[in-house]
Parts: sequence; C-alpha cells; structure tokens
Amino acid sequence: MNAGEFEPVHGVPDLFVHDTGMFDTDEYGSVYVYDADEPAVIDTGTGANRETLFKTLDEVGIERDDLAWIVATHAHLDHAGGAGHLAKRYPEAEVVVPEQGVGHLVDPEALVAGTKSAVGDQWRYYDDPEPVPEDRITGLADGDRIDLGDRELVVHDAPGHAPHHAVYHEPDAEVVFTADAAGIYVPEVDTVRQTTPPPQFDLDQCLRDLGAVADLEPEYCCFGHFGPRKYDESLIGEAKRAYVEWVEAVRAKRAELDGDDEAVVEHFESTSADVEFWNPERARADASLNTRGVLTYLDRTEE
Repeated sequence: MNAGEFEPVHGVPDLFVHDTGMFDTDEYGSVYVYDADEPAVIDTGTGANRETLFKTLDEVGIERDDLAWIVATHAHLDHAGGAGHLAKRYPEAEVVVPEQGVGHLVDPEALVAGTKSAVGDQWRYYDDPEPVPEDRITGLADGDRIDLGDRELVVHDAPGHAPHHAVYHEPDAEVVFTADAAGIYVPEVDTVRQTTPPPQFDLDQCLRDLGAVADLEPEYCCFGHFGPRKYDESLIGEAKRAYVEWVEAVRAKRAELDGDDEAVVEHFESTSADVEFWNPERARADASLNTRGVLTYLDRTEE
C-alpha cells in the first residue's frame, strides 16, 4: 500500500486501513476507518495529508453528515493532529480521546510547542492543528464503550506511552487498536520496535499495558504505524523484550559516556538499524526521540 491509499483489513469486516504517507514514508502512519452503522475514524494522522483521508472516506461511502465518531487513541499529533480538521469537515462527528488528552485537543498550543521542540526539523511534516470545539469532544475513561451501532469499542487505559493513551477493543471481531501501546510493527522483518518518546514514557507501565493487550487475546492488532498484524503469542513477548533491551542499552551507554546525554543521543542516531526499513531521516529522528524519552525516564526513576 502506498501513501494516500487504503485497503480492507483482512479478517475484520467493514474495517479499512488508510496510509497517510506520514513523514514521506509509505505505511508509517495508519488511520483506521470503520464502516459500521455509526461510522468511525480511529486516529487521524498529523492532518498534513488530510485530503487523502477525506478521499478515502468518500470512496468507502461515508458522507460528510454520516461520520459519527472521530476516535483518537491519544493526543500526540502524529495520531490526533488531524482531529480538528476532521471535526470541521464532518459536522455530526463526536471527537473522543482519553480524558487527559481533551485539553490538548481543545487548546493545542502547548502540545504544538512541545512537539516542535521534540521533533525539530521534522515539524515540516506536520500541520498546525485545528482546535476541537469543547462541545464536540468527550473524554474517555477505562471501561467506557463507544457505540458504533452494530458493534462497540471498549476503552482500556494504556498510559505507559503517555498518560493520555488508550487502546480500543472490538470484542466481536477480536481486534485491538493498539496505537503505540504495543510498539511499532515493522513488516519488513515481522517484528516490533519500541517507541519511547519524552517526556512521559514509563517502562513498567508499558510492560503492564502489553500484558493487558495479551489478556484481551485478540485475533488482530491494529498498530498506529505500519498497519495491522494478525496476533500471535510471540508478539507481546517480542515487544516486551524490545522495550527492556532498549532501556538497558540506553542506560549502559549513558554510563559508558559518563552521563553525556547528547553523546548518547548522537550514538543511537548514528547506529539506528531502522534506516534499513524506512525513511533514514525519520529513522534517525525516531532514534533521537526514543533515546531522549528513556533518558528522561531514567532521570525520573533514579532520583
């Protein structure tokens, strides 16, 4: 699948995955469209390539007044940056996000500033988010249910990646929209990479979140990056190992370099294996974010 295209999620009726073309990388940004009785878009991308998502919704057959739900897994702008733009185009849709993310989408100024600081030159791949009107957004809590008419999504908090992160479970189809809670799935090598951005990554909570996904026993995991994957028991084990080994690698390199954190970041930028699998510029940027997230986590937990 190429940027701007969409295709059915095999094995899950009425579900489509749209490739936003985020960061000029095919399949890096996955948005899911549920053509249910009450149609939903799950995550939105940055908003920069929103016209291709609008086209996908048109081709699926979801009219402007038909879209019922704009469902954000969390407030990070690569997942929710387009929420306000979608709300403006689809006037009947209700925006939902975990409760701690509501303020970020209603007034995104602080989130934009933090994102610009974290991503640097990569901001050119984003778009200024449109604020979501307060009367169009609802905060979600663990155990809440999103009614799609002929099916529902069950909310499960997953705050290890960020406090405003949740996963959504559709029990009948046995699919879980994991966003970033189970890492980044890399199809080329059929494995999972960690995603540990600053400032609120928490390793222990991430491991609990991964266990919670496993407890749901899904048939399919819909990742926020690089699309869906059929679930098997090895997936969660791979993800847990990736997170633990990554944190230990950053911890060891910091000790080796006598606490020179910029040198630690530069090391992992220059040695990132992900340049083999996607856009080298993005791979280096991911390495920087992931390293800084772990360094912040270590500062917090070792105090």
